[in-house]
Amino acid sequence: MTGTTSRRKSNQLFKRLPKGEHGGIQLLLIHNVEHLGKQGDIVEVKRGFALNYLLPQGLATVATDHHTRMVDKHREKLRAIELEKLGEYRDLADELGKQSITIEANANDEGHLYGSVGPHEIVDSLKAAGFNLAQDQIRLEGPLKELGLYTVKVHLHSEVDASVKVWVVPTVTAEDAAGATKPAS
Repeated sequence: MTGTTSRRKSNQLFKRLPKGEHGGIQLLLIHNVEHLGKQGDIVEVKRGFALNYLLPQGLATVATDHHTRMVDKHREKLRAIELEKLGEYRDLADELGKQSITIEANANDEGHLYGSVGPHEIVDSLKAAGFNLAQDQIRLEGPLKELGLYTVKVHLHSEVDASVKVWVVPTVTAEDAAGATKPAS
């Protein structure tokens, strides 16, 4: 008797669910579902998949007009937040474009570095200048191995990149500094 009752309830629920053009059930995804869709998408799935997996797991809900309006409002808010963040990233890119940082490194007389300058050193110099970035945001074609001026790309957002000037200069030792301050005789 209980199997018949649950089947009846299931059939009643199925009759109330909106049908798609292919005879499946239309659901609104609450979470991203791999190989099906993203959060907020309206998808059409087979009855068993909806009743046995998506609805009980809380991954989807019935696609009513009310739910779709709520999702649309939520998407609008997310778009506004994304546009605001994009503006902040563009402002940061402008500030970085005005920056010129100096990194000291040990080099021989011909200007070749004994080591190299990589993203770690650039991020540390930018932090000292007040910019908090991650190493993976620094885009180098390879490590900097010579003294000189470099233009380094900084990836801030999928739509925003910046450039910063990096001066690699020889390390000034105490002896060099003392020799530079002594007057020539």
